[in-house]
Amino acid sequence: MTDWSGTWTFFDGAWHEGNPPLIGPRDHAAWLGSTVFDGARAFEGVTPDLEAHCQRVNDSARALGLIPKKETGEIIEIARDGVAKFEPGTALYIRPMYWAQDGGRFSVPPLPESTVFCMCVYALPMPEPAGFSVTCSSYRRPAVDMATVNAKASCLYPNSARALAEAAEKGFDNALVLDPVGHVAELATANIFMAKDGEVHTPAPNGTFLNGVTRQRTIKLLEDAGTKVHQRSITFGEFEEADEIFASGNYFKLMPVTKIEQRSLQPGPLYSQARDLYWEWAHNS
Repeated sequence: MTDWSGTWTFFDGAWHEGNPPLIGPRDHAAWLGSTVFDGARAFEGVTPDLEAHCQRVNDSARALGLIPKKETGEIIEIARDGVAKFEPGTALYIRPMYWAQDGGRFSVPPLPESTVFCMCVYALPMPEPAGFSVTCSSYRRPAVDMATVNAKASCLYPNSARALAEAAEKGFDNALVLDPVGHVAELATANIFMAKDGEVHTPAPNGTFLNGVTRQRTIKLLEDAGTKVHQRSITFGEFEEADEIFASGNYFKLMPVTKIEQRSLQPGPLYSQARDLYWEWAHNS
């Protein structure tokens, strides 16, 4: 059995310790996947970009046809209340969620009025920036006219799970996933950057992946520091020939890629700059 200690869940106006049963088998979310979520982080006494994450869960709800039941400011206050339940400095994952309980026409679309809100806050250590290996996935990210890629929707994650399982079978930690036309979109679980000749390159948001909060922050910090960042279409071959590769995401914030296919890489100066800038900003913003 999973140990749910170190978890607090806010639902229906109250905090509950652990993992309370909230969804029944007749709920729309349980069998038709009308769930969205977001993830913020608390670590070392800071909660960087908490407002952006709380705003995005509302944007995701609207994209999936749900009605956000909380204003951004309310979600922020609930998150801060949850963080206060832990020892100061504990590394936490902050996960606001929405889902539909009932369906609309033929039960398939979610009934917007049945949307419910939940917040889960739990202890999750920040991983050491040791790096990880990547391969190219045979699975693709869909376009916005194929799936709700403009939302952080749970129904998208089985595809990411397929990519991760395939990568693990090949001996890799993660996978670069291509978009419908064959250019790199992102990793199975995070946004991706590469460096070449002293400049940073990252796939341009093209409606096949979320323009991550940490991704946007990293780009701004690098550009403000005078580093050129190109947002453009990038082939997998270009990543294979990169001077360095690193990823951004809420789980680890910034992490180097130390192997792509059979080629080993070292964490480089632009990754180090990005990580240092982010940590400095997070502790002083």
